[in-house]
Amino acid sequence: MTEQKNAENGHSEELSFWRKYVFSTDHKVVGKQYLFIALFMAILGGVMAYYMRWQLAWPETAVPGAGWIPEPTAFGGIIPPEFYNALTTMHGTIMVFFVGMPFLLGAFGNFLLPLMIGAKDMAFPRLNMMSVWTLFLASLVMIASFFVEGGAASAGWTGYAPLSADPIHTGVTWGLNLWILGLALEFTSFLMGGINFLTTTITMRAPGMTMYRLPLMVWMQITAAVIFMLSVGPLIAGAILLLLDRTVGTGFFIPELGGDPLLWQHLFWFFGHPEVYVVLLPGFGAIMEILPVFSRKPIFAYKTIIWSTIIAGALSFLVWAHHMFVSGMDPRLAMPFSITTILISVPFAVVIFAFMATLWGGSIRFTTPMLFALGTVMTFIVGGATGIFNGSAPVDIFIHDTHFVVAHFHFTLFPDVFLGGFAALYFWFPKMFGRMMNETLGKIHFWVTTIAFNAVFIPMFVLGLGGSMRRVYNPLQYDFLKPMQGINEFITYAAIVLLLGQFIFMFNFFWSMFKGKKAERNPWNATTLEWSVSYPIPHDNFATIPTVYHGPYEYSLPGNKSDWQPQHEENEPVSG
Repeated sequence: MTEQKNAENGHSEELSFWRKYVFSTDHKVVGKQYLFIALFMAILGGVMAYYMRWQLAWPETAVPGAGWIPEPTAFGGIIPPEFYNALTTMHGTIMVFFVGMPFLLGAFGNFLLPLMIGAKDMAFPRLNMMSVWTLFLASLVMIASFFVEGGAASAGWTGYAPLSADPIHTGVTWGLNLWILGLALEFTSFLMGGINFLTTTITMRAPGMTMYRLPLMVWMQITAAVIFMLSVGPLIAGAILLLLDRTVGTGFFIPELGGDPLLWQHLFWFFGHPEVYVVLLPGFGAIMEILPVFSRKPIFAYKTIIWSTIIAGALSFLVWAHHMFVSGMDPRLAMPFSITTILISVPFAVVIFAFMATLWGGSIRFTTPMLFALGTVMTFIVGGATGIFNGSAPVDIFIHDTHFVVAHFHFTLFPDVFLGGFAALYFWFPKMFGRMMNETLGKIHFWVTTIAFNAVFIPMFVLGLGGSMRRVYNPLQYDFLKPMQGINEFITYAAIVLLLGQFIFMFNFFWSMFKGKKAERNPWNATTLEWSVSYPIPHDNFATIPTVYHGPYEYSLPGNKSDWQPQHEENEPVSG
């Protein structure tokens, strides 16, 4: 127990273990709580992927350790079709909403944002504590859905109606109800967080910290928060209507009762596509912090990057129907949504070129964070390029709902959530835990993860072009898929390697937390404010609020004594 300043009553008081580490209002502790929730849910989602891949590769062979799963049905395979559908639904739900958002937006947003802007804490510390505990409750509700009558939700992670709206057709009752409730709680959690992020950034910046001196990580966090808050409303309304259809007997999405199942798709994807950028932008923000540090150059086109991402965020509200080209909506809508889909690639192309220009001519150090940052950029390019095919209505009609789409969105989300998340974790681990992660293990983790990931998902493009649908339970039932079964087996072997590779990270993470080399205050010689405080970081972050004199990426300035200029120091002479 330590003595810390209580911001509410203005005097010092001794905080108990529970108040300091569990029910804490300190943004740094809350950030770590988000991190551990995300890591646990990532393990759970990864195990689900393992079972799905085994089923697809060897559909008539028992899965190791799966003796608790019910007996196989006549469809073939040790995993019953209903359980397989539940795994696909919950894997997608967990990875997008319970890993992608808490990992970078929740964990690093909470931990870093006040430190980066020179604030003592979040604007609403108690609301911050409530947000992480609401996420914890949402996670418990989502996991509990596996243990209720009928099993977990099996209508797909998009919850398409009328399959999800009519319990008579689905045969699922409380599983899907808990799925809806879990999502509602998770969205509530991040609405609280978004309010905190925006209020803190706008009202609590240190003297001299203008909006154009904010680190890009902060810009990406608040842009993601705005996108989320503007897009989630229709989906919350749709979820309420869906729950009413299932429990009260209304017919908003059930055709037999006069409802329109396409309405759910519109409501879901109006949120669902902006959600991609809610997950993507914080990962990009981490990359924007890492590239200048390890190339010893200022970020290229700082203001252009900011406005490009804002434009992309605005355009994300105008592309949702490219997910619905084969849904039966008016085909005359295909062309305008194809055009907006192609347009949204332009601002992200600008950001990627800015990354390349930042690297050009730099003194690059290939540390573990830098390797993961570069891996993020390279793999995301594949995701962006293949998205053009999905955005073209004639092509999408052929590849829709195939493994081509699975490969595309994994190449879009995995780089930002996992490779970008690992880059952020290796980079800010010294500031979060006061120790350095092992570089050798980190680099092994990078190469195993990157190579295995590409080995898993590049062959899926081939599977998709060959007609393999993403929700096929037993590929051996279809003669035209049998010649490609070797690809499924290869993908599964690669997925096992990818999963095992994360044990390297877990060992490195927990071992370094207690036994790693003690970190210096600023081991990377970075310029932003979070590196100006020592570990352990005081409860109020700064003894005195710093004054900011420079932009966030002042590296290799002509005339400077050193090749980096901290934002809060004004005494380095700059020639010219």
